[in-house]
Amino acid sequence: MKQTLEIGVQQQLTMTPQLQQAIRLLQLSTLELQAEIQEALETNPLLELEDGADGEADAEPATDTRNEQGADGVEGLDAPAGSGDSDIDMNGNEQLPDELSVDVSWEDTYPDLPSTRSGGDSDLPDPGVNSARAEELIDHLRWQLDLTPFTDTDRAVASLLIDAVDHDGYLRTSVEDVVQVFDDAEVDEDTVLAVLHRVQRFDPPGIAARDLAECLALQLDELQPVPQGMECARRLLPHLDLLGEYDLRSVVRRSRLSEDQVHAGLAVLRSLNPRPGTQFDGSDPDYIVPDVLVTRRNGHWHVELNPAIAPRLRIHSGYQAMIRRRDRSADNTYLRDRLNEARWFLNSLRSRNDTLLRVATCIVERQIGFFEQGDEAMKPMVLQDVATELEMHQSTISRVTNSKYMHTPRGVYELKYFFSSSLATADGDATSGTAIRAEIRKLIEHEDKPLSDARLAEILNERGIDVARRTVAKYREAMNIPPSSQRRKQQQLNGHARPR
Repeated sequence: MKQTLEIGVQQQLTMTPQLQQAIRLLQLSTLELQAEIQEALETNPLLELEDGADGEADAEPATDTRNEQGADGVEGLDAPAGSGDSDIDMNGNEQLPDELSVDVSWEDTYPDLPSTRSGGDSDLPDPGVNSARAEELIDHLRWQLDLTPFTDTDRAVASLLIDAVDHDGYLRTSVEDVVQVFDDAEVDEDTVLAVLHRVQRFDPPGIAARDLAECLALQLDELQPVPQGMECARRLLPHLDLLGEYDLRSVVRRSRLSEDQVHAGLAVLRSLNPRPGTQFDGSDPDYIVPDVLVTRRNGHWHVELNPAIAPRLRIHSGYQAMIRRRDRSADNTYLRDRLNEARWFLNSLRSRNDTLLRVATCIVERQIGFFEQGDEAMKPMVLQDVATELEMHQSTISRVTNSKYMHTPRGVYELKYFFSSSLATADGDATSGTAIRAEIRKLIEHEDKPLSDARLAEILNERGIDVARRTVAKYREAMNIPPSSQRRKQQQLNGHARPR
């Protein structure tokens, strides 16, 4: 083989750092974007908040751009109200006195300020309300252990049992395993069981149970006053598996209770908590901050970015003025590099906002029926439909709709919720899978007697929706709706129907 040199023309897509940053910001969620902006402010001195934005981070858009859409009744970002360079004249404020008399209160000197006296009529919120967190279950049990008299050996056994309690409040170890851990003649199964029974008297009721029946039995022991149907509830505990299968006939036969007694005992069991440990969940809740707001004003739907998602940023004019073009010093080079990074960051934010607003506006325009009529009017739509209309790549639409939420009069929805596959109808049109699921749910909610999947498919076919029985079963299972046989037994347990 002979080596030769050839000249050719080739095109290649290069991911510049600016493009990589824009793509990364595009796929960030709202909370992640806020953290990214805060990190940029802390690391880049050429970026700063606009005047008033530090105290109004919840009321300003992310950048100083003004985006508008002229589509049919769909608006973009509104221009924020004008803000001055300074809201406070420092020279005009009343100065604090050098000393305050010891017998004069703060409110007497400054009567216009809100009162800080405890127990007064102040409207200020209690700072402990926002900072309080749910107490951890294990800490709560250990606190009770410290208040309960135990011998050293029993306390060690109780501590091990508490460590074996899971998030739901159930004991996830066996008595035999605890005995093997200690490997001590003083710790046998009877000792462990005696300590376990004492731990099971801790708060909350039902804690450290080994199964659901024991958990409910412990809670029944704590019920005061004794409700009607208590004894019936105890006799139902060995038959919880049949109750879970809604097999009322077998429950009546094996428990030797009448149908009315079964319903009375079941009412008592339903008042109990099958997972007593969840009330001590100390994890922080996950909050959803919508990226887009959709409102209806004057008969038109308006789309705008949520102004509370990020503060307004700008280039620091003072540092920018210090940059000299021909200066090659280290300080000047540092400022010049930070200036370029700040401009790239602001451009990426602007591009993110423009793309998100365009995609959200397109979704609203294509799904007007959903906003006016509900899930039943949802139209089939895939990512490629929006990409073609906006002349973007499908991957861009996927990034901008991932972990982004839209606040509508019907609730908060993820942008991906509006995309679904299509099924043909009798008149040649297409309907979305979301609309079919809504129709199935409505039929089941208003059924006099449970409808089978085949009957649901027949009803939908009569309405012009060509759907097979297996498709109905798939959608029903996706909505966590039990089959008709279980729904019929559930009606019997609820007293809505009587067995033949």
